[in-house]
Amino acid sequence: MNTALYNPFKNFDFKNDKCFLSGDSFSSPLATINVLPDWLLSMANLTGDEKIQLLDETIRTYKSLVVPCNTTVYDQFVSPLEDKIALAFGKGYEGISALPEIALFNWIGKLMYSFLYIEMQGAIRLQQLSGDGMNMSQGLMHKFGNLHTMLQSIYREVVLEDFTPWSIAVVQLENADTAFSFRDEINTLTFSLKFKDFGIIACLQDNGTNKRYHQEIIDSIKDKKLSEQQFEELAARFFYSAYLFNRLPEYTIMPVEDVIYIDAMPLKGTQNKALFDVWTNKTYGQVLENFWKPWGHTLFEIIKDPTAPMSYFEQPFLPVSS
Repeated sequence: MNTALYNPFKNFDFKNDKCFLSGDSFSSPLATINVLPDWLLSMANLTGDEKIQLLDETIRTYKSLVVPCNTTVYDQFVSPLEDKIALAFGKGYEGISALPEIALFNWIGKLMYSFLYIEMQGAIRLQQLSGDGMNMSQGLMHKFGNLHTMLQSIYREVVLEDFTPWSIAVVQLENADTAFSFRDEINTLTFSLKFKDFGIIACLQDNGTNKRYHQEIIDSIKDKKLSEQQFEELAARFFYSAYLFNRLPEYTIMPVEDVIYIDAMPLKGTQNKALFDVWTNKTYGQVLENFWKPWGHTLFEIIKDPTAPMSYFEQPFLPVSS
């Protein structure tokens, strides 16, 4: 096995000729794997013919979304991770809430990075990126590269030195038969998923900051079952605050023999300003309107009182708005 760090963003390795995860650290051949695994499609009663629109506005079916993976990496590491997550999904909230957060981080991160891999192919195809990548934000590439490095823990030892790079919230839902749906925001690496009797919200590169930002509402719903409207409201808060989060986390990454050691640099850095830009209820209301589309709430209705946006929670615990 090649123990050197692989960074696909250095040479824009998105050509399906290397393992998307390891960059071919093993000598075994490549195979293509589904981004949305078969077990998930089956459990969610999906055919794989369902359509998704990518950032380049192409329409793809779920089953057409594939990435190249080394067969050793898949058989020995990715497949067991999928089995672990599938078992937890099968048990619903009880199974998901019992999972170590690192397992959820690796699975959600693998899913989001797979989408990113496909989105990068589309961007290159549209020549939105030049050969050396100068047209893509260096900050974004840095953030994506850090996520990819952390995902190496799927198949090799990665030590996170006294920090977690993510915010993950797992909640129980009132409706035990909630239909499967998910959403993601690649620029902020934010993700939400609801299914059966559980919901998951994750920010993958914030060092836990978004969860601390929403700690009051998180504490208030502990051991409570949420309606779908409440879950989408909670997700909207995380997606909006991830947008307001104004730091690019920096890490010291040190490969030593077969182990990658990662240490987080202080988020405060030399800046005196707050970690989040100012929360504005009007912008939050626009996010919420999108998340509440199935219930038809308009922006006017949501921010009828600009100082107290509509909420499905008895105590909204909203951040102070400008």
